[in-house]
Amino acid sequence: MVSRVESVEELVSRAVDTFRQRYGQTPTTAVCGPGRVNLIGEHTDYNEGFVFPMALPMVTVVVGRKTDSGVCRVTTTSPDADDPKEVAFPVPSSTDPLRPGKPAWANYVKGVVANFKGEVCSFDAVLASSVPLGGGLSSSASLEVATYTFLEQLSPQHPPATLKEKALACQKAEHEFPGMPCGIMDQFISVMGREGHALLLDCRSMAAELVPLDNPDVVVLVTNSNVRHELTGSEYPTRRRQCEEAAKILGKKSLREATTDDLEAHKAQLDPEVLCRARHVIGEIRRTTEAASALQAHDYGKFGRLMVQSHNSLRDDYEVSCAELDTLVSAAMDCEGVYGSRM
Repeated sequence: MVSRVESVEELVSRAVDTFRQRYGQTPTTAVCGPGRVNLIGEHTDYNEGFVFPMALPMVTVVVGRKTDSGVCRVTTTSPDADDPKEVAFPVPSSTDPLRPGKPAWANYVKGVVANFKGEVCSFDAVLASSVPLGGGLSSSASLEVATYTFLEQLSPQHPPATLKEKALACQKAEHEFPGMPCGIMDQFISVMGREGHALLLDCRSMAAELVPLDNPDVVVLVTNSNVRHELTGSEYPTRRRQCEEAAKILGKKSLREATTDDLEAHKAQLDPEVLCRARHVIGEIRRTTEAASALQAHDYGKFGRLMVQSHNSLRDDYEVSCAELDTLVSAAMDCEGVYGSRM
């Protein structure tokens, strides 16, 4: 079933109605941050490799207004967020810093407030989102970026934070409060994404290049497997440690510097599982740069083949796929006109 995505205007309207009902006033500020889908380059960001995501029309909206209460009050309209749906916490200070806690969804907001590069005022806010929670479309980064943008509007900085500083502050928020050791991709694409483009991001230098994705005859179809994606409850930290172990054995700062020849030369020293993880990352970094070049050249056939190779590697070497995802990829590739598919 094809789902209709709420427009930004509809999300704002819904959030404004909730704000009026809950806080008895009209919000003065409305901002949003987009979700993302990664075209190729999976589990490469924390290995200093390349990623190639694009921003989505699915967004998280924050509406609200500044107050003089000294307390930040936030309400979420998401039915999938854990209870309670409203939190209140004091404006943080050096003697009374914010700390993570329950509900879990509020930690993303608190983390951004704690890492905002400017003065934080008290506020009332309502959240509304069309990015599905646990759908692998980075609802967390869209919330973080929307929250940071909201704080920027309430208390403008002089000079304002750069896009890179903003993305890194949001990443730090996710590390410290939800406790998710994510790479930089999600926050960077949510901050830097532009309509009609994908973003080739070098996760070592943090250089970003917008690549046009503007052929009206080519579309990106995002399919929901309905298998919930929860990084903190998954094997993500284990995979990250395995990559670090492989890089150490190979004598490299990160797997970005490693080659398949390096891997072959040290094969006997690597645990078989660690070998598989490293093989995926090294191959995926190469596939990502090749895919960006293929897209720039409008070589959609090559781009699609690289996507399928990526999926097979994620399934077999990184072991992060599942039966539902494998079935969707197989079904997509059986359809006429499909260039490629991956989890």
